[in-house]
Amino acid sequence: MKKAILILTASTFFILGNAQDTATKKGSSIGFKMGILDFKKTNGTDNLSKTVPYFGLQFFKGINTHLDAMVNLDVASLKYPFYVSKLIPQAKTNQYYFAIDANLNLKLRTDDKKVVPYLTGGVGFATDHGSYYTAYVPFGGGIQLKANQGSFINISSTYRAELSPLTKMHFAHSISYTYPLKLKNKKPVMIPEAPVAADADNDGVSGDADDCPNQSGLVKYHGCPVPDSDDDGVNDENDQCPNAVGPLKYHGCPIPDKDKDGINDEQDKCLNEKGLDRYQGCPIPDTDKDGINDEEDNCPTVAGIMGNHGCANLQSLIDRFASNLKFASGKTILNKQLLAGLDSIVLVMNAYPNMSLAIGGHTDNTGTLKINQKLSEQRALTVSAYLIKKGIAIKRVTTAGYADTRPIGDNKTVPGRAKNRRSDVIVLY
Repeated sequence: MKKAILILTASTFFILGNAQDTATKKGSSIGFKMGILDFKKTNGTDNLSKTVPYFGLQFFKGINTHLDAMVNLDVASLKYPFYVSKLIPQAKTNQYYFAIDANLNLKLRTDDKKVVPYLTGGVGFATDHGSYYTAYVPFGGGIQLKANQGSFINISSTYRAELSPLTKMHFAHSISYTYPLKLKNKKPVMIPEAPVAADADNDGVSGDADDCPNQSGLVKYHGCPVPDSDDDGVNDENDQCPNAVGPLKYHGCPIPDKDKDGINDEQDKCLNEKGLDRYQGCPIPDTDKDGINDEEDNCPTVAGIMGNHGCANLQSLIDRFASNLKFASGKTILNKQLLAGLDSIVLVMNAYPNMSLAIGGHTDNTGTLKINQKLSEQRALTVSAYLIKKGIAIKRVTTAGYADTRPIGDNKTVPGRAKNRRSDVIVLY
């Protein structure tokens, strides 16, 4: 820790000592500040008020017109909320807390302006009464207000992030008054003053009225060029979207997205349809035009149905293979020739594992309803038993008997009754 402090101090003075001297950069200044430290409370402990007052000194040295070096020395009395462990007990009484940090302030305006916002960042070290040491990284921002005779007021707020295991993250908010130091009384060198040009940039705005003395501008912008609020290269007077970045060809507005799919029109191949980036702004294609997009279609080049994941409806094929499942009057068995069609159904079911079958048994109107019901159920079981024997899972086959309630032929004729003594097979997906 001590070595790190020495390195930090040496680095700070190296920057200060090697800073180039310019007419408009800040001279060495020192000031007094006061503020509050805002610690985040830790679960299970409440030994520290949320905010703690502190006092300190600040030292400034300009590096150039937009960059200052700043050193802070802070003093407070507090119970530092260490992460409690066997080695670090919970604080019971207030102890003196000393912190020193070195920062670089990036000023968004030069010191001749009344109000100068800036960003700050650096590294710091602190000690709790010399017992424990912590390191932190302060970063944040502030506002510098111009005062009399080269002095100024600083209002800043920084977040001090953890840089060592004992450090507790917290905020530091402060206000300070700083005045310049005259380290040596040098005898002024008399240099003939060059004649001051009333309007150096020849823009028609002269003297203190010109906020941009080295840039040609307009009177209505106090001698500065026309602003470009969104920094897109299109000035605000020509920019139809001054708060959104866009190219000149769209008058400073972003590239349009006509179909609102998040893909701008210059990259979108389907300007009037919402699509996806991987399809260059077009919808997911449907190659076979069956209403099922190619990402969900198992048969993207052959029109099919949703139930079969985009593949063809197999019912007509199954009907053809099951067309010969006819039974003799009062019988429940099929000869080998009639069973041959079932072998083809087995092949189809193996090719489409997502399909199952509902097998129905039927009779003609000969006999009583009770006899016909049992007969129809047995005929359905005859077909399902064959399929199961051929390796089809039982759960993929269901059976039902319908007696003579679903005739397809005229029961008044012999050919009609022969048609009705059947089994039919319905495809389920």
